[in-house]
Amino acid sequence: MSLDWYAIQTYSGSEQAVKRAIENLVKEYQIGDRLKEIVVPTEDIIDVSKKTKNKVTEQSLYPGYVFIKVDLDTALWHRIQSLPKVARFIGESKKPTPLGEADINHILEKVKNRAAPKPKISFESGEVVRIVEGPFANFTATVEEYDIEHRKLKLNVSIFGRNTPIEILYSQVEKIV
Repeated sequence: MSLDWYAIQTYSGSEQAVKRAIENLVKEYQIGDRLKEIVVPTEDIIDVSKKTKNKVTEQSLYPGYVFIKVDLDTALWHRIQSLPKVARFIGESKKPTPLGEADINHILEKVKNRAAPKPKISFESGEVVRIVEGPFANFTATVEEYDIEHRKLKLNVSIFGRNTPIEILYSQVEKIV
């Protein structure tokens, strides 16, 4: 039995549905010995809007992809391929091609070592933002650095015509549209 990792392309947003469909297929045909693992890599996203008050949600790291470790033959390939919301297996000349060891190790490393929740809004260096809370409320500032891990921004605020560096939580600023 040869267990290899394969990438299945799905309709975007349907990764979990495809994972459940594959699990049901395994139960129905009693082929649990041929399927080792199904992975949908996700990351946590934190929504810092005033309405949701730091709501954490999961978001796919690779939208539109499910990864499986399976002993794949033609019959099983066609069964999985015909599941709803499955577009195709990734491979050359319309045949599934196993993923390389380095590629799948990189993906699995991201699954094991989940990073701290990322904000839904990201900031770029040099971007102009408006401060909405704190002693500098209603000031505009330029983003110098963005520290995702500590949820802080390093900004340059112009006070009396002089640039002043400050550090502030990213929940205390809003993007200027």
